[in-house]
Amino acid sequence: MQSTRTLKDRIFLVLKGLGMGAANKVPGVSGGVVAFVSGFYEEFIYSLQKVNIKAFKLLFNGRFKSFYNYINGRFLSLLFLGMVISYFSVSKILDYLITHYQLYVWSVFFGMIIGSIYYISKDFKDWKPTTYIALTIGVAIGLSISFLDPATQNDNLLFVFFCGIISVSGMTLPGFSGSFILILLGNYVLLLVDSVNALYDTVTEIITGDFSFTSNLERIRMLKVLAVFTLGSIVGLITFSHALNYILKHYKSVTIASIIGFIVGSLGVVWPFKETIYKTSNNNFVLDSRGEKIIENYKRYLPELTPETYYAIAFTIIGIAIVLALEFYGQKTRQANA
Repeated sequence: MQSTRTLKDRIFLVLKGLGMGAANKVPGVSGGVVAFVSGFYEEFIYSLQKVNIKAFKLLFNGRFKSFYNYINGRFLSLLFLGMVISYFSVSKILDYLITHYQLYVWSVFFGMIIGSIYYISKDFKDWKPTTYIALTIGVAIGLSISFLDPATQNDNLLFVFFCGIISVSGMTLPGFSGSFILILLGNYVLLLVDSVNALYDTVTEIITGDFSFTSNLERIRMLKVLAVFTLGSIVGLITFSHALNYILKHYKSVTIASIIGFIVGSLGVVWPFKETIYKTSNNNFVLDSRGEKIIENYKRYLPELTPETYYAIAFTIIGIAIVLALEFYGQKTRQANA
């Protein structure tokens, strides 16, 4: 794995973390796709699977530098720095854009998924019965997930821990949207909106010297939920990375074919032409803690040829171009480091 990085490489790695964090929060988009297309997916999985018994022995024995180097700490810390920044900046911008320009945002994502399919499949030559079966299964699972009905919200801490394990799969498995899975599990607003906002408000108040939140039982509850969700995400991230590292090592062709299938299947989730279905109760919209309507699912349709449709197609092409640009940058970086 790459051990030395220039300042430019480090900045780009933080930006890639921003991209992964933003993608993980958007339903239907997978942070793993960003890692795959940007050319650091295998290093990401390799680094995560180094968080093992040996790493913890180094940590508990006080050998912090050895621990940091063993787990490829510089790579992971820069990447996760980008993800953290994303959750409090880029994610909020995306929330605004999806609210006001939903069709065009989804069109860009749709184009990026198409570009990702091209990127991953163009060099894959090992097509045989087993890989075709893996591709078909991946497509079927991706499509079936797209059309499942969401469950109701559940703040039981064991369930929240399970949500953390499942949601982080989008970071390790390209095409598998963790945030969309949270919608299906009924906990998207609770875990990626309400709890994150509670942390943001708490940090802001601590900086300003206001500690009144300590008597706010609802805030404390949300912070507890976020802590358990984060713990589940860490456990899931390490577990999935070890499993994927083993699978990629022993069944690489079948795994890549499955990943291509997942991504093809995820096109159903990010199809831009859809109407948002909001959760209702007794003919009234159900609101989250911010007073906003809670998304339950989407109703997809084929568009008529209007100026808006042509704009959407143009944004789809932009999405494809973004992925091709990332591929071009990745090739130049690999050639420079060769």
